[in-house]
Amino acid sequence: MAASFHFRAVASDGKVRVGTLTSESERTAAAELKRQGLMPVYVGAQQQKSFEFKLPEFNSHKRRSVLFFTQEISTLLNSGIPVDRALGIATELTERPEFRAIIQDVLRLLKGGRSLADCLGAHPGYFSELYVNMVRAGEASGSLAQVFDRLAEFERTRDDLRNYIIGSMVYPALLSLVGLGSVLVLMYFVVPRFASVFETGNLKMPLPTKIMLEVSSFVRTWGWVAGLGIAASIAGLQAYIRTPDGRMWWDTIRLKIPLLGDALRKAETARFARAMATLVANSVPLVQSLGISRAILNNKRIANSLEIVSQGVKRGEGIAEPLRRAGEFPPLAAHLLSVGEETGRLDAMFSRMADIYETDTRDAIKRFTSLFEPIIILTMGILVGALILSMLVAITSINEVAG
Repeated sequence: MAASFHFRAVASDGKVRVGTLTSESERTAAAELKRQGLMPVYVGAQQQKSFEFKLPEFNSHKRRSVLFFTQEISTLLNSGIPVDRALGIATELTERPEFRAIIQDVLRLLKGGRSLADCLGAHPGYFSELYVNMVRAGEASGSLAQVFDRLAEFERTRDDLRNYIIGSMVYPALLSLVGLGSVLVLMYFVVPRFASVFETGNLKMPLPTKIMLEVSSFVRTWGWVAGLGIAASIAGLQAYIRTPDGRMWWDTIRLKIPLLGDALRKAETARFARAMATLVANSVPLVQSLGISRAILNNKRIANSLEIVSQGVKRGEGIAEPLRRAGEFPPLAAHLLSVGEETGRLDAMFSRMADIYETDTRDAIKRFTSLFEPIIILTMGILVGALILSMLVAITSINEVAG
């Protein structure tokens, strides 16, 4: 008996197609989608939320769960253990109950006759388009164990780079908060004591002390208004950034920040290259690989430039020249890919490109933090020093009057 099934599939141009299809079963529906030139990611009776090639916002727990799961499956498959048994073992090894439920559902769907890729694709909150399509390519080529090896390496390198960037920015951020907190404490609690001394003693107030007291009075009186204004501005900016135009504006601005913009561009290049290396090595079509890689990039300006690259590939121009013409990737990237096209080892060159720009990203972050930290220290030192100097001038003037 025919029924209506919801589906989400990837077209040859890398775009996601969603809709409904009338068929006798999920399997025949998936076969019909393949006959139409679509690669099914999800086929089911219930509609699945579409995310239009937008990578889910992974929190740290999800990333770690997926990384450990991938490493476990890779080890088990390379040991000759069947997929269903490997999933059963992974279920027992998983510590987090919510992810254990995901794996159990994947195993249930697998035993129901669906492919592993389709089973993983039913949970896009954990498994990205890249992940699902890699597994699909591995199933088609009979190299599932090798695919999970590459996926484990991809997830590990991506997680390492992200952790390095976050770890490098923790100290400057903490330094800024401590410095700002110190200034506010001085303004709210220490400086007002000097005001009371001059008011009760009818003493002439030195100019630096007068300025300091005026600033302190403003902070104590209107500080909450300024705080609310800043909070409202941040909330408004975040709301604007959630819009397509706002996100494009914000991502463009970030790329123009001295030193930091260079680090962000190299990080995106490394992420793009690592994804392409993983996909191309498993014979995923180049245009489709570009569409999937576009989904994992955080910067929309750089991600949108891949549409130019994709159009160039469709016209038979290769990938190096369209990438150079897009103008968003470092010049070396196009030169490396030109060599890859000439030698017929595009996958190896993408992998080499990822290694280069992951190293360059770390170096760029080091340069940024090595300059940013002294600037913060110097700025905080000047502010605190000015406050202390104003206090010393006030104390000296009081001692002179007393003398």
